[in-house]
Amino acid sequence: MIEYRNISLADRVYEALEHNILCGVYAPGEVISEARLSEELGVSRTPIREAMSRLSHEKLIKEKHGGTIVVGVSEKDVKDLFEVKRRIEVLATRKAAKYISDKKLQRLQDNIEQQEFFAQKGDAYKVRDLDTEFHDIIYQGSGSVTFETILSPIHHKMMKFRRLSLESHDRIYDSVAEHRELFEAIKDRNPDKAEEIILLHIEHSYENLKKEGIE
Repeated sequence: MIEYRNISLADRVYEALEHNILCGVYAPGEVISEARLSEELGVSRTPIREAMSRLSHEKLIKEKHGGTIVVGVSEKDVKDLFEVKRRIEVLATRKAAKYISDKKLQRLQDNIEQQEFFAQKGDAYKVRDLDTEFHDIIYQGSGSVTFETILSPIHHKMMKFRRLSLESHDRIYDSVAEHRELFEAIKDRNPDKAEEIILLHIEHSYENLKKEGIE
C-alpha cells in the first residue's frame, strides 16, 4: 500500500513502481500486470496505467507478446550513465558552489550528518537513499532546471548499482567522506575544489563497480 502525500496519485504510483524497478524488487525480465500492481499498491488501475505509460516512455518497461516486461537498467547502461555524469554533473556542481541558497546548504549539512550516522551502522540502503537526496539537493542548488532535469533521473536510475557499490570494499565510508568534502567545498563557495571532488567521487564510484564486474 502506498502512502498518500500532497502530489497526484498517479505521481505517487509512478514513484513507487520506479523505485521497485530500480531497486530490483521487480527484476529485469519479470512480467508485471495492471491487476497485480493495482492489488499490491492498493489503488485502481487508472493511476497504474498512467504510471506504466511513463515507465514505458523511459524504457524501464516494455510490451511483449506475453505482457508487460520489466527492463530496468542494465550493466551496459551504467557506462553511458557515468559518462553523462562526468560531463554534466561537474557543471551543476560548480554552479551549486556559486549559487546554492543557505536553506539548501543546511539541508546538505543535515543530510551528510545522517549519512555519517548510518554509514557507521553499515546501513547501505539508508546511505543510498540519503545519497540520492544529497545529489538532488546539489542539482536543485545549481539553479539550473535543465541540469536538474537531466541529472536527477540518471542518478535515480543507478539506484541498485549505487547500493552494490556501497556494500563492497568499504566504499560506504569513502563515499560518505567524499560527500563531506564536497559539502565543505560548496559551503566555502569554491567551485574549482567542488569540481575536483565531484570528478574523483564519480571515478571512484565507477572504479568500485568495475571491481564488482560491472563495466
